[in-house]
Amino acid sequence: MGGTPNNASDDGGLKGYITRHMLMGVVLAVVVIIALKIVLGFLEAPDPVLSDTSHRTGHDRVELKAVTPQASHQVLDTSTPSVGHEAPTSEGSGLLLLEGSGSAIQEKPVHGGETDQTHGLPKSTHTHTVPVTPRSVAVHEATATAQPADHNIALDHAPASAAAEQTAEGHGPVTPLFPVEGIAFVNALIQPLDNELNRRFYGWRPNDILNFTDNVNNFQLGVLEVTRRTAVILAERISRTGSTAAFDSDLENAMNWFMIKADRYWFPSAESKYRASLDEIRNYFHRLEKGEAQFYTRTDNLIPLLMAYQDLLGSSDENLVKSYEDDGSPVSYFKGDDYFFYAKGVATAMATILEGIAIDFNVMVERRGGMQELHHAIESCHHAMEIDPWVILNSDLSSIFANHRLNMAGPISHARFYLGVLIRALST
Repeated sequence: MGGTPNNASDDGGLKGYITRHMLMGVVLAVVVIIALKIVLGFLEAPDPVLSDTSHRTGHDRVELKAVTPQASHQVLDTSTPSVGHEAPTSEGSGLLLLEGSGSAIQEKPVHGGETDQTHGLPKSTHTHTVPVTPRSVAVHEATATAQPADHNIALDHAPASAAAEQTAEGHGPVTPLFPVEGIAFVNALIQPLDNELNRRFYGWRPNDILNFTDNVNNFQLGVLEVTRRTAVILAERISRTGSTAAFDSDLENAMNWFMIKADRYWFPSAESKYRASLDEIRNYFHRLEKGEAQFYTRTDNLIPLLMAYQDLLGSSDENLVKSYEDDGSPVSYFKGDDYFFYAKGVATAMATILEGIAIDFNVMVERRGGMQELHHAIESCHHAMEIDPWVILNSDLSSIFANHRLNMAGPISHARFYLGVLIRALST
């Protein structure tokens, strides 16, 4: 009779002991995970530079951002720094296209009295207004620095004209913001991969002998895949009049060199060929500015590019939602975060290039009634970019913990859907 309470007491003490130590183990595991996240955060640079306004000596950058419908207008700073002076890096400078009817953008010099070193004219002598259609979109964040001519990508604005000085009442024609079609698109093609090669801490990582940051590796592979497909369409279609026209030699070289395997370490190394490819595209950019290269904004050129993007998003979406691998094994935690960051890299690069499309293909897309769908696709890509958890969880759908793969699948699927609608609009 007297042994039962003692046994119950022993059982209760054992259960309490186990419970306390389990809770301590969970707390310790969470602390370790947070500490690892903080440590790895010092080893990984921020995601590509869509919102970065810093500048690098020796390179001009035009960065593309999505704008919110609440924006009203922005004063444009088009002043070019004198040779030997650094350009301003304030976030207020740049080129802005706005949503909403009845809006106009005024372009004014900021540095009154200075002399334009290129044209020899006072910078304070030109002010013009650019009309904006209700669904125009994109921000060009331009940061220029003095640099050698062979690496300079300068986006000078088109001169004022009678059409440009009209008010933006109604749905008038869109006045080009740049003197040459294609330079915004080509610059957007260069940006994402250039960031991974030259601005990312520790540079290109998929071919490193020692890999400690597989998340960044997969992110960079996603950026590379978008760049590859864009370079192929640019070389095969957008820069040619038709199937019988010769390839642009610079773009052909870039297209071929982008196909080097991402994990190639030597003879040649992946990063060396990718940098050479970007240099070839810059050569095309400069020839495009001078009128020595071609860029055709036809629907039959844009549709294949959008279809390639749609296929890439579809593949990413499938990897994000599947529960089992091809061999029948469940998707592990270690593969789940690979799929997550690859899709995020795809969305990041695609958002930048779609914004370039919104500028250079604006008239054609607007004429076909597809600008709203293009805006939605860009917005969905930005939503995917904003998902940045400390730890990628791959929990059961009924769990109190997140399944970040499925969180990423939402905006990826939306972007794919809107691109499909846009393709149908352009095909009619």
